[in-house]
Amino acid sequence: MKQVLIALLYTAGVWLANPALADVSAAAALRDGDMKKLNFHSEPKDVGSAAFTDFEGTSELTLSDYEGKWVLVNFWATWCAPCRKEMPHLAELQDELGGDDFEVVTIATGRNPPAGMKKFFSEIGVDNLPMHRDPKSALAREMGVLGLPITVILNPEGQEIARLQGDADWASDNAKAILTTLIGTDGAS
Repeated sequence: MKQVLIALLYTAGVWLANPALADVSAAAALRDGDMKKLNFHSEPKDVGSAAFTDFEGTSELTLSDYEGKWVLVNFWATWCAPCRKEMPHLAELQDELGGDDFEVVTIATGRNPPAGMKKFFSEIGVDNLPMHRDPKSALAREMGVLGLPITVILNPEGQEIARLQGDADWASDNAKAILTTLIGTDGAS
């Protein structure tokens, strides 16, 4: 109870000082379990501008294509065991919260043959997440992705506000509470 009261007082103080940071502070105060690894930045950070592709490699995309909504970007690879454990949680999160205000975007970085990506998703039963590709790791390098998986949360302005290194249960009640707190002011989908 004391921890909740302190979090509320802190959040109120931040809200009065800067309303734009209030939801980020409230979300950060909710971290528990796996989400304790989620590091919120004191100020939003610019993201990489390098292009990545759709699964077929026919369309180039950038993170700026997602501006206007909250985005959880997950960098992964087919050879990454923690990614295999985490991806179904991301799929559940997309099912529950995905829509006009929030989206889970997955980007396979490095050498990930399309056939291997399809097999990876098929074996773990994921069919609702994009299989974007960053084959030369250009975006991953710009974003400082060292090790996999790495998950970043982008605000609707397209800036990174938080980062988690390693796998996490993104379908947990705690993860969903953090994200719905962030999405809340924009109207959750």
